[in-house]
Amino acid sequence: MIKRFMSSMERFLVNRSGSNERMIKYLRKQGVKIGNDCLIQSMNIANEHFLVELGDHVAVASGVRFITHDGGASWFFREELKGGIFGKITLGDNVFIGMNSILLPNTTIGKNSMVGAGSVVRGNFPDNSVILGNPAKVIMKMSAQKMLYKLSPGLCPTLDLNLPDTINLLKKHFDIN
Repeated sequence: MIKRFMSSMERFLVNRSGSNERMIKYLRKQGVKIGNDCLIQSMNIANEHFLVELGDHVAVASGVRFITHDGGASWFFREELKGGIFGKITLGDNVFIGMNSILLPNTTIGKNSMVGAGSVVRGNFPDNSVILGNPAKVIMKMSAQKMLYKLSPGLCPTLDLNLPDTINLLKKHFDIN
């Protein structure tokens, strides 16, 4: 009981710290395999942390959920199955998972791919995919998404700016006084 409380407290403090390094250290300690140069803004991973693997240069936005088991199977068919249904979640290198997405068991997302916000993802998705929806599906290749970004009226050159300069640029770009 005390061990569980301490673990919950540690998770709470890490989550509140806002430190990406602390988040990654905590998740690795729990058994999540995490590559290099990752940004993790969500700690919502089901109990089977060891079934989650993230490649290098992966970004996970806030509110993303990693669900590594099928609760319905053990709830409805507990006596018949005598166990549960579990599956790995694997993200390749250079993957972005949008805010509030749900990744279900037995999901693999190929390298150089992105998942749109709010998507519910299950299955195998190839490299260079833009994945979106509920249920999620590939809607285009990353090369098409890149072209759309380049043509977007919202594109602003903020990469090398500090926060105050970014705010000033955005206000000017969107004609806000």
